Order: sequence, then structure tokens, then C-alpha cells
Amino acid sequence: MSRIRERGWVRSMTAGDPLGVRVVCFPHSGGSAITFGEWSTAVPPGVSLMAVQYPGRGDRFAEPPVDDVVAMAGCAAAELLRLPPGDHVLFGHSLGALVAYETALLLRDAGEEPLALCVSAALPPGSMNNREVHLAPDDEFWATLCALGGIEPAVAENAELRDLLLPVIRSDLRAHATYRPRPGTRPLSCPVRCYHGEGDPLVEQAQLAGWASVTSGGFTGTVRPGGHFHVTTDVEELVADVLSQGRK
Repeated sequence: MSRIRERGWVRSMTAGDPLGVRVVCFPHSGGSAITFGEWSTAVPPGVSLMAVQYPGRGDRFAEPPVDDVVAMAGCAAAELLRLPPGDHVLFGHSLGALVAYETALLLRDAGEEPLALCVSAALPPGSMNNREVHLAPDDEFWATLCALGGIEPAVAENAELRDLLLPVIRSDLRAHATYRPRPGTRPLSCPVRCYHGEGDPLVEQAQLAGWASVTSGGFTGTVRPGGHFHVTTDVEELVADVLSQGRK
């Protein structure tokens, strides 16, 4: 049986071999696999929870970050395809939504299209509004990030941690800003589910219907409390909803 490398891109967040249905989570800019750590207690038996670990964070901190969405997806898809055949439900948050979408395309092209693609806190591919945010001076850039609520106060006030995190987050946001969907890409045939955090200052809800164009398999959307980082709000309800999208 193929195994995921110790410091590879895809990590198992639940015990046991990744067989059967696999929920594969893709974190936001600056995020890591541990973002979805709380999800492990909400996943029922028979379902594997997996999360992508981008370079430049966690146990991959010494590796240079990758600032290309398609390249990130290629690495994640390659590892998923080395696993025994199984059913995937992909969940991507913010930047992770784009990486998950590109990963879904690659899995589809390899004959393993996911059961469903779930996207969260992200405008449709190629629709990012502020493409210059990663170019802002350090103080302004950091203040913008902290205002979104995704950085713990203890980290926000630590200058050394800030200096370590800024290059990684800049790289992720550069990947987001420079990403463009490839012309002529065939739509997926799996359902796409879109999650919007109520009051999210980065995502205009009215634009989210554009995600419908990436699939012929049906599109639905829902609004949740919690703003841009709603993925840590009512985790059990969110995980149950994600799994319901993958029912055959």
C-alpha cells in the first residue's frame, strides 16, 4: 500500500489508513493542516480526514513556500493519486478553495473525480478583488491580516513571529492574486457547494454564484456565522454538511 511521505503535502488527521471516503481539506493563506484539527472529532467512523500542509509552515517551515496555485494543486493531487483508490470530498478555505478546485480538475483528468468540491470564503476562480494586498508595507499588511481575525492576539503582538510569518503569507496571497483559471478548462461534473461566512469583508456574497460555472453537476450555497474564518464555528454542523455533499 502506498504511504504519504512524512513531510509530504497531504496529512492524515484521523487514525488508520486513508480508505473509503476521504475529506481532504485545503487551508487558507498562512494556514496549515492543523487548521482542521478540530474537525477530527466530528468525522464519523469510516471517513478519513486529511489536510494539506503547504511548504513554509509547521514541520515544513524550512521549505520555501510555493506561490503558484496550479503547482500546489499538482503536488497535492499527485500524493492523493498514490493512495489506494477511494472517494474524495475536497474542502478548500479561501486560497485553499482555488487549490482544491485545481486539485479536483487534476483528479478528474486522472479518472478519479471527487464526489464533491466544497469551497469556502473565496470568490470564483480569477475573481480576487484586491490583487495588491501582498505588496503593502509590513505594518500595513500585518494590520490588515490581524483585522480579519485569523491571527491569535498573542501572535499578532509578537514581532519575531510576525517576521517569520509575513513571507509565507505574502507568498500565499501572491499565489492567490496571480492565479487565473486556464482557458478552455472543461467543467467538473461533481456538485459544488459554496460556504460564505456572514459579514466576510473579503468576499461579496452576490459574486459567489459564479462558482456554478465550474461544474455541470449542480451548485448550491449556504451562509454561516463566523465571518471569514467561519470554519472554526459549529464544526460538527459544518463537517456534517460537507459529508452530505459527497453522498452518492
